[in-house]
Amino acid sequence: MRPKKPGVVTVTLNAAIDQTLECPGFTAGAVNRVVAETRTPGGKGINVAAFLAGGARPVTAAGFLGGDTAPLFEALFRERGIQDRCLRLPGSSRVNIKVVERTSGAVTDLNLPGPRVPEEALDALTATLDALAEENGCFVLSGSVPAGVPATVYATLTERLRARGALVAVDTSGAPLRYAVAAKPDLVKPNAHELEALVARPLGNAGELARAARDLHAAGIGLVVVSLGAEGALFISDDGAWRALPPPVEVASTVGAGDALMAGVLAARLEGYDLETCARRSTAFAAGKLARVGPVPPTPERVAELVCAVRMHPLGTG
Repeated sequence: MRPKKPGVVTVTLNAAIDQTLECPGFTAGAVNRVVAETRTPGGKGINVAAFLAGGARPVTAAGFLGGDTAPLFEALFRERGIQDRCLRLPGSSRVNIKVVERTSGAVTDLNLPGPRVPEEALDALTATLDALAEENGCFVLSGSVPAGVPATVYATLTERLRARGALVAVDTSGAPLRYAVAAKPDLVKPNAHELEALVARPLGNAGELARAARDLHAAGIGLVVVSLGAEGALFISDDGAWRALPPPVEVASTVGAGDALMAGVLAARLEGYDLETCARRSTAFAAGKLARVGPVPPTPERVAELVCAVRMHPLGTG
């Protein structure tokens, strides 16, 4: 999984501002007092770009931003050295609100809808991605699909970009994931609930999740990663199958942890590491992110420390 063209492009169709509210004793239906608030630019592809920035490969962010809230994203792009090829839409990007109650560890999510994407804007994005494929060898298609965009969009883009020689990774859910899987991207990264929805049956344990992931791999997807939150992740490819378990870490925010895992997988895989090393390094990277709010990568020293503490278990052939 080493493309000839060096650049990585992340595609975010439904960018978001992640607003985290720390609210001791949060109770639905009552008056609650917030003691701390943070706002960070987000959306799955934006997060992946932020985590990959500063590495060995140039990173470009593409997709859609609400023009009214674009300055927040532009500041991130400047700070991290990310090339900005996002198209602006009228209005604001959506806001994702997380209400955190630290004593219990409970997190309540309120995800607002994004702006509607007109057909001509989607056509303009497709043209932008075609041009970017001339100099970039890897594309990451991440996140939810906004109003106005068909659920088949990631499948269409996967086929189009792979025909141009690019590697394609997909991280989405529901119907967009189902259609994308049929187009056989090089990498998919569902979580356990998304994988259950994809195969339309309950998957009660790691063995059942691994079997479902193996079926996806056998259907033509080169690398399948199933994120399990605090329980680690499963990694299945031609190189074998592993479960990686992270060490206990301090958690400041889980927002973007799955995106950190995706970025870690790509960074390791694009540099030619074997599957076991890829699993170990990406799990350490995602665990290190948990101590930080927003798309802030852990330091290389912290990742190196956590790599040694990741527990690796080979998965059987069943």
